[in-house]
Amino acid sequence: MAGPVQSIERAAAILRLLAGGPRRLGLGEVASSLGLAKGTAHGILRTLQHVDFVEQDPTTGKYQLGAALLHLGTSYLDVNELRSRSINWADALAARSGEAVRLGTPLEGKVLVVHHVFRPDDTLQTLDVGALLPLHASSLGKVLLAFGAEPVEPLLEAGLESYTRHTVVLPDDLNRALVEIRELGWGAEVQEMTMGEAGVAAPIRGHGGLVVGAIGVSGPVERICDSKGRPQPALITLLREAARAISRDLGAARW
Repeated sequence: MAGPVQSIERAAAILRLLAGGPRRLGLGEVASSLGLAKGTAHGILRTLQHVDFVEQDPTTGKYQLGAALLHLGTSYLDVNELRSRSINWADALAARSGEAVRLGTPLEGKVLVVHHVFRPDDTLQTLDVGALLPLHASSLGKVLLAFGAEPVEPLLEAGLESYTRHTVVLPDDLNRALVEIRELGWGAEVQEMTMGEAGVAAPIRGHGGLVVGAIGVSGPVERICDSKGRPQPALITLLREAARAISRDLGAARW
């Protein structure tokens, strides 16, 4: 097994040093604090500056954490707050519905599954936390698209990939579906990503009413839908109650 990469360890040490101090630090301060040669410290700082993880004050020449790194940290906290606020409600939804529950948030044109509660039975199931789902072919993704958490245009420009014969691949069809989701307040997919599977999702809102994620239930078509392929009304009610409860915990006003 390969050992640690020294340059990465040193870069991490510099970032920790800058994060732990109340002020900007000069090159000499960084080098002496970490026992590095000035040339070595300067090379690492320049690389970190190039990727916007570190910024240099043009007047003093001193360094501080950059905007890109701060943005990554904020995104991480946001996702984890969404997950932590949702866990109890997601567990309860799985218990009441008898189906698997997933929590998703947008990430680089996909849906990132940040929490997954197994269906409460003895069937073999695979944990989906960390999985990336297609926006247009999942109920979680459709909800995020419909309520503006992720833009539709880049997806349409890239083309809609077909996963099954039921996948929506025409832009007009997707736009109509998104309009309907906004009117209903929830979205569904029936065998669009996997044959025999269906899902229903509802938006989760944060401060100001902005949609920050989605919660959904999924399972075999015959359990999620009625004989006409429409999601079970009782399931939708449970789902929307859970979505509202999580939204309240995240600071959203009543909606």
